[in-house]
Amino acid sequence: MTAGHPHGRRASDVTDGDALTTGPARLDTSVAHNARVWNYWIGGKDHYEVDQRVGDQVAGMFPVIREVARADREFLARAVRFVTAGQGIRQFLDVGTGLPTVENTHEIAQRIAPESRVVYVDNDPIVLVHARSLLTSSPEGVTDYVDADVHDPDAILRRAADTLDLDRPVALMMLGILNFVLDADEARDIVRRLMAALPSGSHLVLTHPTTDPGAGGEGNVAAMEFWNAHATPPITARGRAEIASLLDGLDVVEPGLVPCSQWRAGPGAEAVPQLGAVAVKP
Repeated sequence: MTAGHPHGRRASDVTDGDALTTGPARLDTSVAHNARVWNYWIGGKDHYEVDQRVGDQVAGMFPVIREVARADREFLARAVRFVTAGQGIRQFLDVGTGLPTVENTHEIAQRIAPESRVVYVDNDPIVLVHARSLLTSSPEGVTDYVDADVHDPDAILRRAADTLDLDRPVALMMLGILNFVLDADEARDIVRRLMAALPSGSHLVLTHPTTDPGAGGEGNVAAMEFWNAHATPPITARGRAEIASLLDGLDVVEPGLVPCSQWRAGPGAEAVPQLGAVAVKP
């Protein structure tokens, strides 16, 4: 399983019992939440005792989950470098931002091309608390934050257009986010609608947890059943063919849809049950 990918500068610590609010949305610290558990797995500090308990239980059932978290973040860095340095992309729409940490999309892109413009999208209250830490940028570039839901691609595009020029190529980053869209047809429709609004030469950068036995995905089934009974929001893994269908109509770059730990990685990288791909809109 996976629970969204982390981005942004390191945030201030959140300790158990803090009552953080943002507008009308109050953080529920009685139930484990994906953004905080994911933060716990990668060694961050923005989580509560309940997140540690559930995170430890899931990791006990499915020990590779911590490796998945690290592999997903390392894939992000390689993919952003690829599309920025290799493909000339200067605009990024990063959907499912997650909690702040280091080495995120805008830092990597603007290190290569300082003029890069990055829009982060999330709608999680605890992420909103830390949104200011994402709003950092090189002087030449722009970093913005949009409060929107992955289930509403039209709102994402409408808000992103305030910062991005949607007539120029964009890298759409969807790492560990479509696993929260439980209906497979809806997940495909979200990708289709987002990519339809972007011009030729735009890229889709995707990771998704898999049940594929070739990647060790059998353990995802029981781990996600436990997660869905004890944490929020609900999550699903998918088979290889179902994940591949998210890339329909796009030209998938080499090495194709592979465990994200092995995408353009060095020799000897171990497979993890999280597939990753980069694809180009023709």
